[in-house]
Amino acid sequence: MANISVLLCLFITILVASGFANGSGYGPKEKVGVYELKKGDLSVKFTNWGATIISLILPDKHGKLADVVLGYDSVNEYKNDTSYIGAIVGRVANRIGGAQFTLNGTHYKLVANEGKNMLHGGLRGFSDVVWKVKKYKNEGHTPSIVFTYHSADGEQGFPGDVIVTVSYTLLGDKQLIVKMKAKALNKPTPVNLAQHTYWNLGGHNSGDILSQHIQIFASKITLVDSGLIPTGKFASVKGTPYDFLKPQAVGSRINKLTATKGYDINYVLDGPAGNKLKRAAVVHDSKSGRMMELSTNVPGMQFYTSNYLQDVKGKGGFVYQPYAALCLETQGFPDAVNHPNFPSTIVTTTKSYRHYMLFKFSTTA
Repeated sequence: MANISVLLCLFITILVASGFANGSGYGPKEKVGVYELKKGDLSVKFTNWGATIISLILPDKHGKLADVVLGYDSVNEYKNDTSYIGAIVGRVANRIGGAQFTLNGTHYKLVANEGKNMLHGGLRGFSDVVWKVKKYKNEGHTPSIVFTYHSADGEQGFPGDVIVTVSYTLLGDKQLIVKMKAKALNKPTPVNLAQHTYWNLGGHNSGDILSQHIQIFASKITLVDSGLIPTGKFASVKGTPYDFLKPQAVGSRINKLTATKGYDINYVLDGPAGNKLKRAAVVHDSKSGRMMELSTNVPGMQFYTSNYLQDVKGKGGFVYQPYAALCLETQGFPDAVNHPNFPSTIVTTTKSYRHYMLFKFSTTA
């Protein structure tokens, strides 16, 4: 029996070392590292833990540089993060009601991690795995990095093997493009990725974002129940605190949102469907003069004002509190697998997933 126990322990150790600790069960375990892209006076750092943006440094209107994304001082701190700071979330971002869905007659029960629901891919979603660095080029006119991850059949309850690729590229004058792609290898499956960076254009340690102005190019929102699960219905933003069709201060009406303590809602973006880019949002911080414009090809965007950040120790020891940043999570509609009237998020062997985000940074006097 002792010999059998030793052999069993040795077998488990080999499995973990061979990549099961990555969550995919394929190939050798990847090392976790930090990578930088730099073009002009824009620099961005990443880690392959969660394909995460860990810093983004920009000049203000006086040329003073600041890091405008929330984060931590060490990669190990990202491994213990519970707020998805800077990460790619999936296999399905946002919430799936009851952590279950039915596809082609088969019922799938997922790993619930927010009460009875699934949030951002479950207990161990794409934000909590090591991605492979497929390509890294920090030189030339378009510095870029490409991360890949093999999500296994049954991972967090989802069907089928999926190859996911996320690339970050610096373009032109202070532009960052994010391309998220996924291909199903053997079974239809839902895929809905989101980039979960927390933005504060005044600087990550500048305080709250309530005085910063935002414009959101969306006339409707998806209504939700008390658990933030979509009901399947839509509502106009006009005459409500959700109306940002014209630029408004983030905090101008936030006190009216008592149930969620701030913004945490999916906007139905105006503009054409398909792969053409459309404007999603513009954010402006008048004190620093920094401006960020976001365009995307997907139909929705979760606007979240970090309502539930509480005493999170970040970079340089600065403590992040509620409203320390805002998230602009472009996405398919939440819980789309349970709402046939929502745009489909199902990926098949012949229908791949493509999600683009284009950030343009600038300053105003």
